[in-house]
Amino acid sequence: MIAIRSLTKRFADAVAIADLTLDVGEGEIFGLIGPDGAGKTTTLRVIATAMAPTAGRVAVAGHDVVREAETVKTLIGYMPQRFALYPDLTVLENLNFFADLFGAPRAERRTQIERLLTFARLSDFGARRAQNLSGGMQKKLALAATLMHRPRLLLLDEPTTGVDPVSRREFWDLLTQVHLDGVTIVITTPYLDEAERCNRVGLMHRGRLIACDTPNALRARIGATVIEAQVSPAVAARRLVEHQTGVLSASAHGDSVRLILDRAERQADIMAAWQAHGITPGNVRIVRPRLEDVFVLMLEKP
Repeated sequence: MIAIRSLTKRFADAVAIADLTLDVGEGEIFGLIGPDGAGKTTTLRVIATAMAPTAGRVAVAGHDVVREAETVKTLIGYMPQRFALYPDLTVLENLNFFADLFGAPRAERRTQIERLLTFARLSDFGARRAQNLSGGMQKKLALAATLMHRPRLLLLDEPTTGVDPVSRREFWDLLTQVHLDGVTIVITTPYLDEAERCNRVGLMHRGRLIACDTPNALRARIGATVIEAQVSPAVAARRLVEHQTGVLSASAHGDSVRLILDRAERQADIMAAWQAHGITPGNVRIVRPRLEDVFVLMLEKP
């Protein structure tokens, strides 16, 4: 569905994307993850024809995003971080506006709007102004508007940022329905639990793609042991061992410490260091690596 070859995007002397090559298969949910400034949003904007590449080539379903931009626009639904809903318009008025914008046939419009209202669980809110919707409902309305012209590719830039956990879950339930309809989805997200829902995940850093695989394959690539322990005071316990040989990463969360070790045998050294300072940990266990662990290690590599 998407073929990116040696894509580079510069803004004056700043390089936002550096020699990016990436394929996204039809029907995939593909997640782009990375810190702020990694180039994720710029990548989506180039795919969406909103921004021209400095060098390289991007094609959507075989259509070049520069030479065939108008054709590409009919194939994609693009939901930027700040989607342009009109706050003074009602839910129905917003959907009708986007139907006009996308050129949705009038003969099909009513059926499509009713379908999207049901899909987004907004059927009872058609007369409510967008500004009076909750944040989660606004996101669902924005998604419905993006789907008005039945796109084959959905580009979502941090769509669940700023909404509560329940609304995030509901939004992903809707995305699952869209995916089951055969739509390809590319999503950027700061939430690594959401990345777990993707078929494949790409990690970007300073404009470059530094890893790309399934979540399980990325976890298997870590080649390290992750342990968690309940310990108090957690911050002091972390500081005692974070620079110890074999400790790749250390973090404290509440009354627990999470350590990534280069090999399992290092655990004995950690326990000895804590006990030497009068710290007795409880519930020490080896846990399954998270995507967060994988990305922390990759980003810390020189």
